[in-house]
Amino acid sequence: MNQYEIAHRSVGAIDQSHRGTLFVAGADRASWLQGLLTNDIQALVAGTGCYAAWLTPQGRMITDMRVLELGDRMLLDVPASHAAALAVRFEQLVFAEDVQVQNATAFVNPLRVIGPAAPRTLVAGLDVLTGRASVTDSELAAWVEYQNAVFSLAGGQLILVRDDGLGVPGYDIYSSIGEEVRRALAQAGAPRLDDSLAEVLRIEAGRPVFGIDMNTETIPLEAGIESRAISFSKGCYVGQEIVVRVVSRGHGRVARKLVGLVLDGARVPRPGEPLFADGHETGRVTSATWSPALNRPIALGYVHRDFAEPDHRVIVGGESGDPATVAQLPFVTPDAEHPVAK
Repeated sequence: MNQYEIAHRSVGAIDQSHRGTLFVAGADRASWLQGLLTNDIQALVAGTGCYAAWLTPQGRMITDMRVLELGDRMLLDVPASHAAALAVRFEQLVFAEDVQVQNATAFVNPLRVIGPAAPRTLVAGLDVLTGRASVTDSELAAWVEYQNAVFSLAGGQLILVRDDGLGVPGYDIYSSIGEEVRRALAQAGAPRLDDSLAEVLRIEAGRPVFGIDMNTETIPLEAGIESRAISFSKGCYVGQEIVVRVVSRGHGRVARKLVGLVLDGARVPRPGEPLFADGHETGRVTSATWSPALNRPIALGYVHRDFAEPDHRVIVGGESGDPATVAQLPFVTPDAEHPVAK
């Protein structure tokens, strides 16, 4: 099997060194983060998590993150390149609250295990690392998105969380013994997969990444992450006024939207290439790849809202470039049949 087939039929491990880890401890951690982040942090209980964004007062993104409540502290999964600056920025916002922020990126080694055989392989790997896993493969398979648990190791702890963001069953591991974990997983039958595969799966799943498809000028509604990242029933948070104004007064209409694009030809476009519609530039490509599932190039990119609905036609790369069709995201649903996932 090639690597794409392994991800859909078996199991493999992907390095996550591009992700950073912050820990937030203290009795006030939930209420403090509740006032900063877009999702309902106070609703989390031990073993649960959510996806959220941190916004400026103008509603632009500072970063996105995954928030896990571990029971004695919270784990914030953030872009590694931003982790140190985010930790400092968070610490500057702690006043009288019982909150402690730690940047653990330097000694936590994230790793993602993907594929339908991931639960069985993880249990076998935990057996090697802990002597006997305290969870079964059927229990892991039944975990919901962002469900997590902490396992005790001889040298510390291992944190495991469910995340199917690549369009296949997936679990992220955080530990300080990354090489031992990799060896245990390899012994259990999970080969190491390339970063390039993760990018293919991510784009097929239609998942934008901060720093690539989103930046500090992005409003969450432009990137289409509001259903996952924003609670519309919680109390106040930074940037909420802008989000509410767009939703309630503007009926969710923003000037541009992140969309999927399916190209007619065989050329994979480069990030940054312009998109044209009706003879005018309407946006830019942010990510692109060859899709094995669709057997053609696909891309993510921003277009003017007038061209954001599925089936609109655009031109990629210039007025005489490659035709493409705006597609509904995700390109490939987890249960869809395609050449290697039957």
